[in-house]
Amino acid sequence: MGNNNNSKSLESWIWDAACAIRGAQDAPKYKDFILPLIFVKRLCDVFDDEVQRITDKIGGKEKALKLIEKDRKLIRFYIPLRPENIEDATWSVIRKLSTKIGEELTNKLRDIARENPRLQGIIDRVDFNATTHGQRDIDDDKLSNLIEEISKKRLGLKDVEPDIIGRSYEYLIRKFAEGGGQSAGEFYTPKEVGIIMARILDPEPGQEIYDPCCGSAGLLIKCQLVLQEKMHLRSKEKYAPLQLYGQEYISSTWAMANMNMVIHDMEGTIEIGDTMNLPKFRESATSGKERNKLKKFDLVTANPMWNQSAFNQSTYENDELDRFVAGFPPNGTADWGWVQHILASLNESAKGGGRAGIVLDTGAVSRGSGNQSTNREKEIRKWFVEQDLIEGVLYLPENLFYNTSAPGIILFLNKKKSRERKNKILLINASKEFQKGQPKNFIPDENQNKIVETYLNWKEVDKFSKIIDKDEIVKNDYNLSPTRYIHTAEEETYRPIGEILEDLKGLEQEQKEIDKELKDIFKKLGY
Repeated sequence: MGNNNNSKSLESWIWDAACAIRGAQDAPKYKDFILPLIFVKRLCDVFDDEVQRITDKIGGKEKALKLIEKDRKLIRFYIPLRPENIEDATWSVIRKLSTKIGEELTNKLRDIARENPRLQGIIDRVDFNATTHGQRDIDDDKLSNLIEEISKKRLGLKDVEPDIIGRSYEYLIRKFAEGGGQSAGEFYTPKEVGIIMARILDPEPGQEIYDPCCGSAGLLIKCQLVLQEKMHLRSKEKYAPLQLYGQEYISSTWAMANMNMVIHDMEGTIEIGDTMNLPKFRESATSGKERNKLKKFDLVTANPMWNQSAFNQSTYENDELDRFVAGFPPNGTADWGWVQHILASLNESAKGGGRAGIVLDTGAVSRGSGNQSTNREKEIRKWFVEQDLIEGVLYLPENLFYNTSAPGIILFLNKKKSRERKNKILLINASKEFQKGQPKNFIPDENQNKIVETYLNWKEVDKFSKIIDKDEIVKNDYNLSPTRYIHTAEEETYRPIGEILEDLKGLEQEQKEIDKELKDIFKKLGY
């Protein structure tokens, strides 16, 4: 175990490493330097462990390295770095860099990527020697401090379980989200939200799970962790892991997702690109006349960016994959565009499949209801209710997410509802199920259990959950917000400010849409 016996937790060690560059305040700026380095430290230490395992069997480290050279399948990742003294740790090659550190480190990581196709584009995309306006982004002194901090703990197979280092890695991602401002939510969903979704989706061995906007892959990883826990309780050691698939638009976040998977000792396929305009997962056409179709998955877990305005009507109008059958969302919010893409990505045949959990802004389930004018989002909701595809809506506490204080909801879809759930929707108002934290609120374990058990047992709990049928939904003009139907004691006297602001945002958007339509009409009339 060596220098791993110090009392400092992995989390605080990782954060100290981040702060070694330029203090806690600036650490988030450096995540693209810090995450790959911790990742490579883990790869180097695991490589040493695997070399040692083979050395113990055949005697002699040189012999073991020659054998690995011939057969790379003997180990997970091949690390081509060689210390002068064969008995030294592989990482020592990086630790001993003393001149042109940025340039040398960049070359070393590129050497590792060259030997491992799975790491290409992930660890070799970072230039530790990069400059902006002639100034180094991270100078050699800071880099040297960072390498020294990272050297303080061994991250081999016997030192840390994949789940422990995985949790620590996620902790670092969360810490970056805390300081990362608006963009933070693009790559981090609060841990307990991901766990609640995974436990409600309740994955089974071998299922295919997809996240179309996967960020750092946290939601996919949590599905696998929930499956591991379930199999452990069933005392099953051997079972097929989940098949994890994700797509991410931002290249640095895509790299983070791949590193996060490997660090958790999981395998998955993470593609890069814009899911709305170019979804990467397709089934090949079986005949010349057929077009490529979307690949279908058993389960989908997702937290798309809320109220995204990046997609215009041409995205929906020119879609060749027949995804937007319920109607086109308005320009200011793609929420129901994402929901329709996810629905189109769900299969119907697999046992327990055809289900999704999607985190959305609260306004997505209520905007337009109660208004006399037609509203595109309400019309899409109406279609989903008429097709009986919505199984549940869970209203979350406010101030959980890093880029907003608004509460958010989780929408659960099911393409194959059981007989007793037909034309019914379970609503849960979990707005009070939190503890105050710094800088954000969180949902403690017992509250998570209450939410999950209520959902899985499909039961009504006073001032917490309610099962509504189609008639009641129609009567409320397709408003699916749990706060509309379930009043906690205090909520009769006030509504959360976040929710009111979201409603106002929705009304502003509607006004813009109406103004635009009126302008178009006047233009056609020649005014």
